[in-house]
Amino acid sequence: MTRSPALTTRPVGRHALLVELPDAERTAAFHAEVLRRRATGTLPPVEEVVPGARTVLLDGVRDPEALARVLGGWEVPPAADDHGDVVEIPVRYDGPDLADVAALWGVAPEEVAALHTAHAYRVAFCGFAPGFGYLTGLPEELHVPRRATPRTRVPAGAVALAGPYSAVYPRATPGGWQLIGTMPDPGPLWDPARERAALLAPGTRVRFVTADTAPEAVAA
Repeated sequence: MTRSPALTTRPVGRHALLVELPDAERTAAFHAEVLRRRATGTLPPVEEVVPGARTVLLDGVRDPEALARVLGGWEVPPAADDHGDVVEIPVRYDGPDLADVAALWGVAPEEVAALHTAHAYRVAFCGFAPGFGYLTGLPEELHVPRRATPRTRVPAGAVALAGPYSAVYPRATPGGWQLIGTMPDPGPLWDPARERAALLAPGTRVRFVTADTAPEAVAA
């Protein structure tokens, strides 16, 4: 168990509380615990829960000071990795930075797909653009830096790496991540007509699979 004094709370306006955690792992665990308690009716009233890299914003709080005291007494178990549906993302490993990433990993370019698909991922938080999920799960030895010069346009469906994160661009935007592949049909990543517009919402489990053997992406 992780006891909550590892967290810091800061009021945001009159009705929100920003919870700061030491690292991504404990942030994910705290976020999961917030959702679990809300689902079981044991969380004080909170209208919105917004996770970040090392923060969780609790908005629509009646008494932020009282909630901060409650959070300090929580026991927070590690985030579980073995429940919930898995969204499979098909990838053609044909990105323009594939050779550069292979060199950083010390492997041949054709080995990048096997290494990238060998791991299970989870959406830690969303940001940058609608439907853009920051996926954790890449082991430290496979972390890569951002590009020295960002691109002015990264196409929709680009599968990318930066630091500890993997991601798939849901729409064409500027970007500085290393591009290793392409999701053939990025349409499911962001669909405003769907009840949950973002396919890759925080907490979603993700697995990358090579496009020639992959089923269609699962709409979670």
